[in-house]
Amino acid sequence: MESNAEELKKKEEIAFHYRKILELLGEDTDREGLLKTPERVAKSLIFFTKGYRQEPEKILTSAVFEEDYRQMVIVKNIDFFSMCEHHVLPFFGKAHVAYIPNGKVTGLSKIPRIVDVFARRLQIQERLTTQIKDCIQKTLNPLGVMVVIEAQHMCMQMRGVEKQNSITTTSDFTGIFNTAKTREEFINLIKDR
Repeated sequence: MESNAEELKKKEEIAFHYRKILELLGEDTDREGLLKTPERVAKSLIFFTKGYRQEPEKILTSAVFEEDYRQMVIVKNIDFFSMCEHHVLPFFGKAHVAYIPNGKVTGLSKIPRIVDVFARRLQIQERLTTQIKDCIQKTLNPLGVMVVIEAQHMCMQMRGVEKQNSITTTSDFTGIFNTAKTREEFINLIKDR
């Protein structure tokens, strides 16, 4: 964990460089509307990437309970926001996470928290999907894990192909979710009704 002094130094350095970027774009960084922009951007970037400074395994294990439950546990429609590592533009959407316990369950709020930890890093959607799945599998050792993410990418909407209504879906799974019937049950349960 960073000290306050380290975080302040990081914020000052990011602000310095962002001021230079604004100048390179042709802006007057002394005009009223931009005076505090470099500091605000620095503060935002530090917040958007706070997942680098968090340990998702510790979050999951902070509330693990012995329980002989061997059916699907699903947390769906988890809102998330992330930053594309290719253009440093936002992508956002919903994550749907399921696992089948193997003698241990975790507090339900821990699943959205680990989604946030991995989302609050520079990401690609495919890696985000796999990191969430791997973390749950490694930490809880369930009978299986499945993650589906549906997201909109500003890099596709604001630039490049400029497709406003495109949604990207990724999935990854382990264990019992390798069975088509189990995957189908999960997909049916996460569909909006």
